[in-house]
Amino acid sequence: MANKIETILFDFDGTLFDTNDLIIETFMTVLGKHFPGRYAREDCLPFMGPPLRETFEELAPENVDQMMEEYVKWNLENHDRLTSEFPGVSDVLKKLKERGLKMAIVSTKRNKTIHRGLDLMDAEGVFEVVIGLDDVTHAKPHPEPLQKAMDALGADPATTLMVGDNSHDIEGGRNAGTLTAGVAWSAKGRAFMESLKPDYMLDAIEDLLEIADGKVRAE
Repeated sequence: MANKIETILFDFDGTLFDTNDLIIETFMTVLGKHFPGRYAREDCLPFMGPPLRETFEELAPENVDQMMEEYVKWNLENHDRLTSEFPGVSDVLKKLKERGLKMAIVSTKRNKTIHRGLDLMDAEGVFEVVIGLDDVTHAKPHPEPLQKAMDALGADPATTLMVGDNSHDIEGGRNAGTLTAGVAWSAKGRAFMESLKPDYMLDAIEDLLEIADGKVRAE
């Protein structure tokens, strides 16, 4: 019999908080300036998930710092206009908290950006730990950020679930020894998430309540 889930680690962007339009529009603005006409919106999907520096090092290694500066500036200026939490997220997070689950955010974004998003959500006090890019040497899929969150929570990987919308999340969970859940509302689509073979697929955030209650078994 599978162990009961006691801890849930969440990716943030694209999982709890809808930053998809913001990220794509920011990339389109910056890339459009440096590479006019070369990139369409769908070309930006692979850039969602990895750390920003990693992406720009692949695209324009000679101009990384300038492009990162432009990205961050435009992103922050337009953040509140182009973001919102996914439907039902805050309500489900509060219910999970009431049931005694320990929860943390494990993201590849800078801490300032994560907390700005959290401020726009109705989820104050839900997360005991927030691990961002500033807190680690190695980002997901390296196990370091997940392990750091679990250490802070006193969590056992065998009873921990990593929830995310990208390959970095599922691979990171496996590397850290946790169970994994992919979200069907990923910008990359349900089929992409299913191809990663997570232990669970969430069609809606409410599915986590049944998983936490032990009503749904890992695949």
